[in-house]
Amino acid sequence: MVMMKAAVFVEPGRIVLADKPMPEVGPQDALIRITTTTICGTDIHILKGEYPVERGLTIGHEPVGVLEKLGSGVRGYREGQRVIAGAITPSGWSTACLCGCGSQDGAGTKHGFKAMGGWKFGNTIDGCQAEYVLVPDAMANLAPVPDSLTDEQVLMCPDIMSTGFSGAESAGVRIGDTVAVFAQGPIGLCAAAGAKLSGAAMVIGVDRLANRLAIATQMGADHVIDASKVDPVEEIMRLTDGRGVDVAIEALGTQQTFEASLRVLRPGGTLSSLGVYSTDLTIPLGAFAAGLGDHKIVTTLCPGGKERMRRLMAVIAARRVNLEAMVTHRFKLDDIEAAYELFGHQRDGVLKVAITP
Repeated sequence: MVMMKAAVFVEPGRIVLADKPMPEVGPQDALIRITTTTICGTDIHILKGEYPVERGLTIGHEPVGVLEKLGSGVRGYREGQRVIAGAITPSGWSTACLCGCGSQDGAGTKHGFKAMGGWKFGNTIDGCQAEYVLVPDAMANLAPVPDSLTDEQVLMCPDIMSTGFSGAESAGVRIGDTVAVFAQGPIGLCAAAGAKLSGAAMVIGVDRLANRLAIATQMGADHVIDASKVDPVEEIMRLTDGRGVDVAIEALGTQQTFEASLRVLRPGGTLSSLGVYSTDLTIPLGAFAAGLGDHKIVTTLCPGGKERMRRLMAVIAARRVNLEAMVTHRFKLDDIEAAYELFGHQRDGVLKVAITP
């Protein structure tokens, strides 16, 4: 039996590097040899036991690599080709996909609806913090990487870039809009970039960390607010002359930032929620105008599939956005446990880490 190294969830508080059997390739599958991957904030929720997964599961959902082996039914690709696959791997034929919501592919169960069904890597099947990963429904999910782009240039496409951009897309950001983005972590930074590309005239980035606010200006933020020094709600209302914002994007997943996002909306404005929440949310009466403010609250799970990946890489290739500054640290797969320790404790100004086998 051929073995490989993989980062495996053992129990809450423990993700370790272990040996696992190489995946067997089915007719519609593809085996990718990972060349670069990364750690996501969602992986930290798994590590802490805040999001349950099976013990022994390989973690990770952001693969960049080379096609090692193709299933017998896979057409249009060749072994040795550089590819990425989205964190969300829709089948293309499920009810959710045919209703136009491939991110929720597989979400329906006999016990009712479970969100995030389309997220399989490191959730319901083995993920990509490993030497190899098996991609299901390969013809719907493999996107060739242009020769002109490096691994690190496309590393954000499978999840962070797709999720952040979708925060602006789902909210329907229009030309001339004012947009506030609460939290300038990797997803919030991409949300700021996506809002600017969508035509926003003013993008306001909110965070408590100076290094993240500095990068926010590179990503498209016209104003940045240090929430450790001023009340961001008051400051946003000042910047907008009391009007409020057309769209507020919540990219952290806390009650405080969710409520602040509501409070800065203009009448009829949209709150676009991207955060992963670990506890129940409360909608405050005043901020929600007792339900009479014509507000919208929209949620989005990272869009996946090969066409989504192609579009995101096209944006990078056209130099409409440069996300390379978000990779602040680099580790070998052998040092994955040290990478988790750094990323999980948000030390040393970390934004994203690049993991290479």
